[in-house]
Amino acid sequence: MAPPSRRLRLAPSLLSADFADLAGAIRLAEAGGADAFHLDVMDGHFVPNISFGPALVRAVRARTRLPLDVHLMIERPESFVEAFAKAGGDTLVFHLEATVAAPTLVERVHSLGARVGAALRPDTPFENVVPLLPKLDQVLVMSVNPGFSGQSFLPVALPKIRQARRALDALGSPADVSVDGGVTPETAVGAAQHGATFFVCGNSVFAQGDVAENLKTLRASVAEGAGRAVH
Repeated sequence: MAPPSRRLRLAPSLLSADFADLAGAIRLAEAGGADAFHLDVMDGHFVPNISFGPALVRAVRARTRLPLDVHLMIERPESFVEAFAKAGGDTLVFHLEATVAAPTLVERVHSLGARVGAALRPDTPFENVVPLLPKLDQVLVMSVNPGFSGQSFLPVALPKIRQARRALDALGSPADVSVDGGVTPETAVGAAQHGATFFVCGNSVFAQGDVAENLKTLRASVAEGAGRAVH
């Protein structure tokens, strides 16, 4: 199993929930043992889709005490982190590809009292994030091309997950390695095996079946993969 200090967490993505009953989706996921909620913020520029803004984050914050993992798939994230921190985001994750001021942005998010993560698209080399690792709370490895839910997991993410895990371990960092995109009971095993600790799960939680049972199945898969960790 993973070391006790390396908690394995499931973060249902509200992008896959029923928008007409987000409060109900939140209640079901909480009752089913979710560890956090993931909110995808999309601006129609960095990715070809539009989704949530600070008002939605604020509404979710009012309905749960679980941590909110806010994924900023937007251009110029430095212009918006304050709004999302004030809305209740506990972790703000920006894309390396969306800013030329990543080190300053990391400091800015921390100054707002939030945790900070850096996300990498499937075609972004892991080396691009290495200079930031000592100050990050999360490295998000995208296992799909960002912008839409329901895509299939890209196996090319697995070596990058392993790179992130090894690099953070070498630093003695407690930062999470997060995986986002196509996380199912089948793909979660490999992601956990390669060192992921934070699993964004959308359709596999909300699309069909019982939410609590879906989370239970995912947790079993994550535990299985962590128990066969690649060293």
